[in-house]
Amino acid sequence: MAERPKGYGFTAEVKGKIDGKYDENLAKEAREWIEFHVGEPLHPTGNDPESMHEALKDGRILCKLMNCLDGGDIKINASNMAFKRMENIGKFLEAAAAYGVSKTDSFQTVDLYEATNMPQVINALHALGRKAASKGKRGIGPKESQENKREFSDEQLRAGEGVIGLQMGTNKGASQAGQHFGRPRQIRDS
Repeated sequence: MAERPKGYGFTAEVKGKIDGKYDENLAKEAREWIEFHVGEPLHPTGNDPESMHEALKDGRILCKLMNCLDGGDIKINASNMAFKRMENIGKFLEAAAAYGVSKTDSFQTVDLYEATNMPQVINALHALGRKAASKGKRGIGPKESQENKREFSDEQLRAGEGVIGLQMGTNKGASQAGQHFGRPRQIRDS
C-alpha cells in the first residue's frame, strides 16, 4: 500500500470531515448483511473503519457477495498482489453497477484499498442492500423508492393554465405610492 503523508491544513481538515461521517452502526448492519449472504464471518470482527477496511480491502468477500446476489460468476483473484486485490474491487464495482447500483452511490477502488473514504464504502454497501431488497432478496436500510409516473389529460393540463399559484404573489393593494426612486431629496424649512 502506498504511504501517504498524514496531511496538514486543508488536507487534514478534509480528511477529518470524511472520517467524521463514518457510522459504526451502519457498518455493523453492512457486516451482518454481508455475512448473511456469504455465509461466513468477516475477519477481523470489529465495526470500526480499520477493521472494516481490513475485512474488505482484498475484494474477495465483495466478489463472493455479488456472486451470491446475482448468481454471477465473478472470477476471484486469490493473489495477495496489490493490483490483483484492486482488480477484485473493480470487478465488484462493475457487477454492482450492472446490478443497478447508481454510480453516485458507489465508491472508487482507492477509497477502499487505501481506506481514504470508508464512509462511502459503507454507503455503497447499503445502496447495494437496498437494490437487493427491491429484487426480492434480503436487504438493509430503508426500502428503495420506486418511480411514480403520472399522466394528465389535455383537459387537466388546460385547466391548470388559468390558475395563478400562490408562489407568484399578489398585487392587491399595490401601488407605486411611497416610492422615491429618481426623485431629488426634499429639503423642508419648518
